[in-house]
Amino acid sequence: MSEELIITEGATREEIYKSLFPQLKALTEGEQDQIANMANIAAAIKEYIDFFWVGFYRVVGDKLLLGPFQGPVACTTIAFGKGVCGSAWKEKKTIIVPNVDEFPGHIACSSKSRSEIVVPVIKNNKVIAVLDIDSDELNSFSDIDAYWLQKINSLL
Repeated sequence: MSEELIITEGATREEIYKSLFPQLKALTEGEQDQIANMANIAAAIKEYIDFFWVGFYRVVGDKLLLGPFQGPVACTTIAFGKGVCGSAWKEKKTIIVPNVDEFPGHIACSSKSRSEIVVPVIKNNKVIAVLDIDSDELNSFSDIDAYWLQKINSLL
């Protein structure tokens, strides 16, 4: 597969995901290094949807540790159950936050972040990482994002 992903200009977000998914699947198939796969997934999502911040936090011991990402400098560690990422880890479910200022205990790595979605990567009923995406606009995420990002996480 070419490393250049192809997305139709002017596509809706759902059309972008529909086009992006098979290309990411081809890109990650056969690659055993999960950090490399996370890096390519984060880069592709950032490139083709242009969210403010896209990245992974990996479960290392009793905390989330910053993994591959695209965007400004980020928090390095997040405790279990803390913030949106730690809550998604604890609850083993996707969390959509329309306005981060209204999420109790939100961890502000950047004051520019306005809304967020966090999607856990689950293997054998255990969270091994979370995909964290921030937008600099309110209400940026929907069930469409949740569906496709969960599907993308299944590639890991």
